Amino acid sequence: MIPPDEIRKRLAGYRPGSLDANLTADDYGQQLEGLKPASVLIPIIAHDDEPTLLMTVRNARMKRHAGQVAFPGGRTDPGETAVEAALREAEEEVALSRDAVEVIGELDEYATGTGYRITPIVGIISPGQRLLANEAEVSDIFELPLNRALDGQFHIADEAEWGGVMRQYYRVDWGPQNVWGATAGIIVNFARILAALK
Repeated sequence: MIPPDEIRKRLAGYRPGSLDANLTADDYGQQLEGLKPASVLIPIIAHDDEPTLLMTVRNARMKRHAGQVAFPGGRTDPGETAVEAALREAEEEVALSRDAVEVIGELDEYATGTGYRITPIVGIISPGQRLLANEAEVSDIFELPLNRALDGQFHIADEAEWGGVMRQYYRVDWGPQNVWGATAGIIVNFARILAALK
């Protein structure tokens, strides 16, 4: 298990783009240029016994990514930084106060097949935060064990046809929820970065 203090230490000097092994997109040949900027928060809940990741399930009635597991996040508004957008979206989606998040790092941008360039922001939060799902966007909030999420043996490479093209993507194998696509790809990157920064 990697404790939050160790994650904080490893990410302290990390520069996005400095590791060649990282994924950059759902489809491995996709370019980042011309995509709409977005940001997600990777919230680590610092439980003493087993840290977890705070995850959401998107409302099944949404036009995009309905019913999918995701980190809190969304499109970056004009004039916002990636950190500001991630914190704003987390507050809007699950009522996580910005003041409750200790931002500890930024990961590599990740392009999606739906036209977004996502900047993941890693933050640490204390257990016991009062969270409330914004029902218009989020149907459920749950915690994914951090150790399970970062364990490479549970990162499953898969492929499926989408828009007439076979696309490659990752799944994070965890029984209660199906974590896949960009969210899983970002988790795989996070694991690779932490492993490289030992």
